[in-house]
Amino acid sequence: MSDHAKQDSNQPVSSAPSQALNHEAIRHYAPSEDCLAGKTILVTGAGAGIGRIAALTYARYGATVLLLGRTSSKLEQVYDEIERAGGPQPAILPMDLEHAPYDEMQQLHNLIYKEFGHLDGILHNAGILGDLTPLEMYDVTTFTKVMHVNATATFMLTQALLPLLKAADHGSIVFTSSSVGTHPRAFWGAYALSKQAVEGMSDIFTQETQNTTSLRFNCINPGGTRTNMRAHAFPGEDPMSLKTPEDIMSGYVCLMSDDSINVRGQVVALQPKD
Repeated sequence: MSDHAKQDSNQPVSSAPSQALNHEAIRHYAPSEDCLAGKTILVTGAGAGIGRIAALTYARYGATVLLLGRTSSKLEQVYDEIERAGGPQPAILPMDLEHAPYDEMQQLHNLIYKEFGHLDGILHNAGILGDLTPLEMYDVTTFTKVMHVNATATFMLTQALLPLLKAADHGSIVFTSSSVGTHPRAFWGAYALSKQAVEGMSDIFTQETQNTTSLRFNCINPGGTRTNMRAHAFPGEDPMSLKTPEDIMSGYVCLMSDDSINVRGQVVALQPKD
């Protein structure tokens, strides 16, 4: 990674957009009630887990949230929750990232432009775990599926929507990484490799755009969080020992807010001891 991507400075906590917040400030960000007002933010994997909570949280702080996922019924539930809470009217965008062709993602670009006129951010949250097994025994079909959903489809969707994000005042693209992406671990196979790819993707996009656009690309490592994926990966773990998605939302809001406009190419661990 570039030196910029590795930086975790010790600057004091500040909400001034002219300063690049350090990772501690991002983790403990205190959002103002309207910090996302007027923004349109796409959340992938918005039907459950961290994606669902992020969508609800973004709406609570004023964003119009575009709910992307493969299960319409789950997206409809999130839609209803946002409406009941009085948030801006969201939109449901059913898409199966495992099978969606690039043309479908380009059509999504056109739809967002037509219906909303702009796109201020993407949270790439959708992902699958795959197998926890030695690489020499890893099923090739499963490997290909995990790499496609977690990395290739993430790249395709980012590229397709990039013109909309470039047109935003301060476009923010947030990828989801993992501790095993930053530090690969035995038996994590395709999942770890896909998260390594995502971190590299964020770094390369940063290098290629930081001098010519106002875009910012960053990764979040949520750490051990009480989700279904975590339960599958660690079946013997007490879920009550983990933070909930709600507990870690400050970082997610910060990286979408204008207070983080100078934060670029970072991999932010929300639970650095995990």
